[in-house]
Amino acid sequence: MTAVDTRPTTAASARRPLWRRLLGPLLSLALVVAVFVWFLPQFTSVSAVWESVRGMSWVEVAVLVVAAIWNLATYQFVMVATTPGMTLGQATVSTQTTTAVSNTVVGGAAIALGLTYALNSSWGFSRSRTSVALLISGLWNNFAKLGLPVVALVLLAFSSPPTTGRLLAGLAGVAGLVCSVVLLGLLLRSQQTAARIGRGAGRVASAIRRLFRRGPVTGWDKATTKFRERTVLLLRARWHWITLTTVVSHLSLFLVLLLALRFVGVGADQVSIPEALAVFAFARLLTAIPFTPGGLGVIELALITGLAAAGGQRALVAAAVLVFRALTYVLPIPIGLGTYVFWQRNRSWRREPNSAPRTELVPESV
Repeated sequence: MTAVDTRPTTAASARRPLWRRLLGPLLSLALVVAVFVWFLPQFTSVSAVWESVRGMSWVEVAVLVVAAIWNLATYQFVMVATTPGMTLGQATVSTQTTTAVSNTVVGGAAIALGLTYALNSSWGFSRSRTSVALLISGLWNNFAKLGLPVVALVLLAFSSPPTTGRLLAGLAGVAGLVCSVVLLGLLLRSQQTAARIGRGAGRVASAIRRLFRRGPVTGWDKATTKFRERTVLLLRARWHWITLTTVVSHLSLFLVLLLALRFVGVGADQVSIPEALAVFAFARLLTAIPFTPGGLGVIELALITGLAAAGGQRALVAAAVLVFRALTYVLPIPIGLGTYVFWQRNRSWRREPNSAPRTELVPESV
C-alpha cells in the first residue's frame, strides 16, 4: 500500500525539528540507563549476579548456547514458509541482518523493514512477494503474542486458583486474539470485503496524515484486494507450516529463558514452568510498543520483576534474565553484522528484479 501526498511540501516543512528527532533516542537512552544504573543495583548486586553466572557448569553453558542458536535458526523457518522460492541461506542472511539492526538502532524496526525489501529485491523477489511474507509473518507473530498469555493463564489455573487479575488479563488476550482473527477472516472473505476494509483503513490513514498537513492516501482498496488474492493462495497451501514454525519460534525463545533460570539455580519450587511462561508471555507483549531497540531495558525490567514476584530469588532471577538477554539480544548483533557483510560481498545470489524462482504459490502478476 502506498501513500500519495498531493500537496506540495517545502524542504522546511518536510524536515522535522531537531528536538523531535532527538526526543525518541534520548527517552530510550534514559529508560535504558534507569533500568541498568538505578533499578538493577537496588534489586540485586552485580557481584551476586556474577557469582550466579559463574556457578553454571560448562555443560550447562554449552546447552544454553545450542538452545540460543536453535532459537535464531527458527526465524529462518518462518521466512521460508511465508516466502515461496526463498532458500534457507537467503532467509538466514535476511533475518539475522534485520534482527541486528532492530536490536541496535532506535526506530530499528522501520529500518529493518526497508532493509528486508532491499535484501529480498537483490535476490529477485518483488516488493509484492516480500510484502505478503512480511504481513503474514507479522500477523502470525502477533497471534502468537496474544495467544501465549492465554495459554499460560490456562496452565496456571490448573496449578493455583485463578485471581481477578489473571482472569481479566486472560479475557483481554482472548478479545485481542479474536478481534485479530475476525479482521483477517473478513479481509480474506471476498474481494468486496477486502476493498471495503482498504477504503476504511485509507480514510483513517488520511485523517491522521491531515493532522501533519499531509495529503490523503490512495489506492488502498486495490492494494488490499491484491493482498487478499496472494494471501489466500499462500495460506491455503501453507497455513499449517506457518503456524507451526511461528509457535516453534516463540517456544524456542522461551526455552532459552527457562534453561537459564534452571541452570543458575531458580528451581521449579520457586518459579514453575506455567509461571515462567506467563511472565515471559506478558513481557513479550511489551515488544509491540518499540520503546527501545529490541526492548532493551523494558524486557529486563518486566522479566526480573515478574519472575521475582513469582517467587524467584532476586540475584538468581537477575542472573538468568541477563544470560537470556545476552544470548537472544546481544548474540544476534555480531551474527547480523557478519551476514550483512556476506550479503554485500556475495554476488552469486544476485538476480534481476522480479526474477526469483516462481512456484505454484506465486501468481504470474506478482
